[in-house]
Amino acid sequence: MSTPTVSAAPRRAARQRAARQAPVIGTDTRDRKRLLWAIGLLVPLLPLLSARLVSITGSDWAWGFGVPFVFVIIPLLDLVMGKDTNNFSPQFWESIQHDRYYRYLTYAFIPIQFATLFWSARLLTSGELSIIGSIGLSLTVGIVSGVAINTAHELGHKHPTIEQWLAKIALAPACYGHFFIEHNRGHHKNVSTPLDPASSQMGETFYEFWWRSVSGSVRSAVSLESTRARRTGRSFWSPRNDVLNAWAMSIALFAVMTAFFGLAVLPWMALQAIIGFSLLEIVNYLEHYGLLREQRPDGRYVRTQPQHSWNANNVMTNLLLFHLQRHSDHHANPTIRYQALRHFPDTPQLPTGYAGMIVLAAVPPLWRRVMDPKVVAHYGGDLSKINMHPHYRRMMESGALPRSLQGIQGAVTPLPH
Repeated sequence: MSTPTVSAAPRRAARQRAARQAPVIGTDTRDRKRLLWAIGLLVPLLPLLSARLVSITGSDWAWGFGVPFVFVIIPLLDLVMGKDTNNFSPQFWESIQHDRYYRYLTYAFIPIQFATLFWSARLLTSGELSIIGSIGLSLTVGIVSGVAINTAHELGHKHPTIEQWLAKIALAPACYGHFFIEHNRGHHKNVSTPLDPASSQMGETFYEFWWRSVSGSVRSAVSLESTRARRTGRSFWSPRNDVLNAWAMSIALFAVMTAFFGLAVLPWMALQAIIGFSLLEIVNYLEHYGLLREQRPDGRYVRTQPQHSWNANNVMTNLLLFHLQRHSDHHANPTIRYQALRHFPDTPQLPTGYAGMIVLAAVPPLWRRVMDPKVVAHYGGDLSKINMHPHYRRMMESGALPRSLQGIQGAVTPLPH
């Protein structure tokens, strides 16, 4: 894998420029959540926590504990623990980025992830579990693989080569190694524009978005690596192709699992992989829904700013996902480490944390009822500024409004017929 050489001085200058882009709304000189960040390591332990719950309750349903943990317990804790909108003082903000404790937590996620994956595979192929237990454990393992993509996301943005390789390793169980390329070089370039398959459009359901993003991300990654191969004079089939070597890790992992546990492991591995990358895609769906970067007269889009991502400051989900919800700062300044990401007061805010929003996104009428008015309000009622699904646009050009917007009809500037 080729990694550009980046000296410390330019990185330090970039961080200092980033620090000046956001008003400091807090003066924190220590991280009050320092020890709590280890909560993120609960996720790869979910299969073991499920086993413990089974032994306590005697119920095979408890093997699926990962589902209520993420989609019931975490949203409730978000409500109880509230939000944290504090930012560090500029001096501490600079120093905390070099604190290795935080990156070691992301490193630790990966060996725990693989240890529980192999432990789960042994159990799934042992014949000891009922069909309910097997499906439940596969769901739990799939959630681990999905959240591992978030860990890979954090590591893949960083310059040290070891962190980029760790990102690919974390992506292997979900068979989503191409995310390493498409996200960094495709999504971050085209985010919040119609060019990006991973930016959802207002009026698009998650189920429509899922296929567009899954297929579009593969095509984008292959295209990006093909272009890089031509530019560097190498064959696309070179072992230095970052899409191919990432996919090779998944093939190697599945081959090793088959060697250890037989062909019976493959259906369960496939199921957890689909659950894993689908969890990523539903997070993609809510992160940029309806948001659109302005287009210049020359056809190019303006630079990505904090207002081009939905943000959330709910404490529990941020601890669980290594601050992924401070997505506005991440897209404006993608190399900042998670512990130093900042709150921007004027960015579009989700009504609750990602865990709760995922549940909402799974029910399109509820999602549209909550989010469509928020998108419209963010743009002051000007529908022309929204990244809108074609069928929504055709409806509005005809003078009609979708049901989700009929309650705010007077605050909407109609699209021209």
